[in-house]
Amino acid sequence: MQFLDEYQEIVAKAVDKYTFKDKPTELYDPMNYIISHGGKRLRPIMVLMANDMFGGDLQKAIKPALAIEFFHNFTLIHDDIMDEAPLRRNQPTIHTLHGINTGILSGDALLLKAYKFFEDLEPDLFKACIRVFTHTGLLLCEGQQYDINFETENDVSFDDYIRMITYKTGVLSASSFEIGAVIAGANFTDAKHLFNFGKNVGIAFQIMDDYLDVFGNQEQFGKKHAGDIFENKKTVLYLLAKENATEEERKELDYWYSKKTDNVDKIYSVEKIFRRTKADEKTLLLIQKYNEIAQDYLKKINVPDEKKKPFIELANYLLRRES
Repeated sequence: MQFLDEYQEIVAKAVDKYTFKDKPTELYDPMNYIISHGGKRLRPIMVLMANDMFGGDLQKAIKPALAIEFFHNFTLIHDDIMDEAPLRRNQPTIHTLHGINTGILSGDALLLKAYKFFEDLEPDLFKACIRVFTHTGLLLCEGQQYDINFETENDVSFDDYIRMITYKTGVLSASSFEIGAVIAGANFTDAKHLFNFGKNVGIAFQIMDDYLDVFGNQEQFGKKHAGDIFENKKTVLYLLAKENATEEERKELDYWYSKKTDNVDKIYSVEKIFRRTKADEKTLLLIQKYNEIAQDYLKKINVPDEKKKPFIELANYLLRRES
């Protein structure tokens, strides 16, 4: 998509401009490493898209967009440490290359650098953006803790799962849109509609992420195959499988999810149950459901339909990743 390429170029130039040259290099080189392997940089693009939707000043939104990008990468560094993940974006993770201690410190420093990108905003706008940004960070930590808790809990409900992925993934997309809208001077109602659009696209995106973890093309997905099964994560696939499984299949799931092992038999057996219970097909229907909820919120925003088209295209793009 041409508009996405244009935004990516803007963000890439801004990232290059703020490459870290500080010392000690042992702290800042890992930060540059993850920022330079920035993936599609969708969340800062969301800030810029929202700003443009409401006729805002692009230059005013660039630094807050970088704040979102730096914050997102901070969460990825820490998430990889907690998950013991060897790969991120098809590259070795920071803690794999530099050790856990440096990984923690580099992540923390990225978070603090992110806050500095709001400093140029006028006081009222600064306060509004920091309020959204900080609340988002706290919700994300809560979502991460729920995710950790679920690994050892046997009675995780579907609502528990949706709350967890909303906090862990949905609110960052939502807040990226909201911050862009606030900087542009959007009214409260429209900013919240855009927030809810982003939240539901984020939920659908995370459900797709869970699906691709098991059924995606590993080379294109850029992560270890079936890492969620290895980590005993109670994803939507697991919950739907358990709900629709026979008693024998439930016992088999309980058996495998009581063991933290990457034994190929575990991966193969769990995948087979997911397919037999049609958890894979039901997951794809859920992705469609949350995308439709997102589109309903987008329709409520009081701007010309022409300004909404890039948001529809972005949502469709996010939810049509390779499988």
